[in-house]
Amino acid sequence: QVQLVESGGGLVQPGGSLRLSCAASGSIFSRYRIAWYRQAPGKQRELVADISTSGYTNYAGSVKGRLTISRDNAKNTVYLQMNSLKPEATALYYCNLYPLPKPVPSWGQGTQVTVSS
Repeated sequence: QVQLVESGGGLVQPGGSLRLSCAASGSIFSRYRIAWYRQAPGKQRELVADISTSGYTNYAGSVKGRLTISRDNAKNTVYLQMNSLKPEATALYYCNLYPLPKPVPSWGQGTQVTVSS
């Protein structure tokens, strides 16, 4: 079973940038389509972006153009580059499989992104 660990979050000012990393352990990382999800305070978890094993990407309409998902299979890592950050981007960001298997798998600790002055 692949293990995913999120990192790179933190406190940034509005308009700033941040790059999140999703590091995977195991030798089967390149077999999985990986997605970034986020959950803001008081809101449901939502899909942000996903990337196929070959690098094909999809984005939620609300974030396309401001976020870039990428992967480096040699490093077993998926990235999320976030630019022009606004306070509404504040959320706990997770990476996981896409689509989510049934039953829905468990979630890791995620990495917190806080956009505030």
